[in-house]
Amino acid sequence: MNVRYTGPKVRLSRRAGVPLTRKAVRYFEQRPYPPGEHGRKTNRRNTGDYGLRLMEKQKLRWYYDVSERQLRRYWDLAVRKSGASGAELVTILESRLASLVLRAGLAPSIYAARQYISHGHIAVDGRKVDIPSYLVKPGQVISVRERSRQMQPFVAAAEGIYADDRPAGYLSVELQELRFTLVSRPQREQIAIPVDEQLVVEFYSR
Repeated sequence: MNVRYTGPKVRLSRRAGVPLTRKAVRYFEQRPYPPGEHGRKTNRRNTGDYGLRLMEKQKLRWYYDVSERQLRRYWDLAVRKSGASGAELVTILESRLASLVLRAGLAPSIYAARQYISHGHIAVDGRKVDIPSYLVKPGQVISVRERSRQMQPFVAAAEGIYADDRPAGYLSVELQELRFTLVSRPQREQIAIPVDEQLVVEFYSR
């Protein structure tokens, strides 16, 4: 199934066992169990090896909001690189334009980041890019386009509403200017995600 999950993100977070959006954090603290009437009785530790690997793969998909087909394509790309395949996979996912727009604090969620890009509000090196999966290269500058800067979400972004306490080490962010630069290729140890990519490697390597 290649379609993206578009249902309630809180429910998705409860299935994954981790909050996948900022909004989900509060709900997840109150209900840290899977959705459904049997959710409270579900013990994730009782899941078999295949189930655990599948869930980690799904978590990675949901976290970066990519389809099954896209994730498989990134895996094939990661395997061809010289580094550890799991770390390379995460680096590729983190290098997507949508991921970096979120990480830089220009959007409140990966879903919003995807929407801003698709609607033509984001530029790379001064040129509009409306493809969320665009892979950004070190040295490229990402900005909110001039005509979009007065929109409420970007006014909020410029005030630091969506920003993390500490910017990612691979980004140089100028929030008030609604601009950031990818200064280096993201390294796995710099990327804080609630996924064990080694289980994803095992899923694809089976």
